[in-house]
Amino acid sequence: MESATTELTRLPGLEVAETKPELKPEHWIERGPSKRLMLFSGRSHPELAQRIAEKLGIQVGDVSLRTFASGETYCRYEESIRGADLFIVQTSSPPVDQHLMELLIMIDAAKLASAKRITAVVPLYPYSRQDKKSRPREPITAKLVAEMIQSAGADRVLTMDLHAGQVQGFFEVPVDHMTALPMLAQYFRDLGLPEELVAVAPDTGRTRLASKFAEMIGGDLAVLQKDRPAHNVAKVTNVIGDIDGKCAVMTDDMVDTAGTLVAGADFLKERGAKKVYACATHGIFSPPAIERIDESSLDSVIVTDTVPIDPLTKPERVTVLTVADILAETIHNVFADDSVSAIFGDMNALF
Repeated sequence: MESATTELTRLPGLEVAETKPELKPEHWIERGPSKRLMLFSGRSHPELAQRIAEKLGIQVGDVSLRTFASGETYCRYEESIRGADLFIVQTSSPPVDQHLMELLIMIDAAKLASAKRITAVVPLYPYSRQDKKSRPREPITAKLVAEMIQSAGADRVLTMDLHAGQVQGFFEVPVDHMTALPMLAQYFRDLGLPEELVAVAPDTGRTRLASKFAEMIGGDLAVLQKDRPAHNVAKVTNVIGDIDGKCAVMTDDMVDTAGTLVAGADFLKERGAKKVYACATHGIFSPPAIERIDESSLDSVIVTDTVPIDPLTKPERVTVLTVADILAETIHNVFADDSVSAIFGDMNALF
């Protein structure tokens, strides 16, 4: 019987050669992280894009945008955007249809130029108020716009204070919904008004938003009841809540023709409000908004620069705050794959 320590001898010709792992070429080329953030602007609001770029510490990219004599739009990126994380800033300012088409063309040009990811930064979403069929044979234009942006090639959308939260559901790509509400609330806290504050919802549909705003400014809540006999026409019929002797702050997502704000301000003053302020994210100011505000009992209107506002025609009682900080931080977090909701303390879904 062989010993356990005895080495087994192999017959001649059956020796086993020592094997070494065979080196094969890799199936990929590994490179270090080389992400590039590039910011471009359409012609709807280049001033806001410039402010965002300054906050990010970069320059707005070079892009040629021209309108032919026939009315068609031409676009060409004047620098390489291949592999870039591209952000296109284009808001919904007049002419809305032209700026929307320009956004689609810029997205398509970026897609064909091999941008790695295309994000449409749309501070004011076009056609956001047409989010449902209110009457037979009407379109749902907000959904149509969402399909157009996706079909053009956008991988992501950044927007602010949508008229209705369900617009996010019209997209199949990620939508980052930002809000200016905390910034507006901070503005009123910094004013240090001696009167007791009360947040006023312009209609019952904005009650939840106004309730959150009331918590932010440390005030009570009131709700206006109104009728709309026609488009852009508002008639206030009642107010629910105590506003007598208080400073009323009406909050809404946009100021268009200012019919709702002016009617609400006059009604609140008649019911005993000492001062009436109004704040909104989007200051559209379609005619005759400026004349209405000048002739109204509003003490002040605070809006942001999501749409351009002409300083020469802006009434003295209108204050404009910039959202460049909010947009820049959101763009940076999207680029870095960090949380966007953390910027707002998970309060960017207030609907």
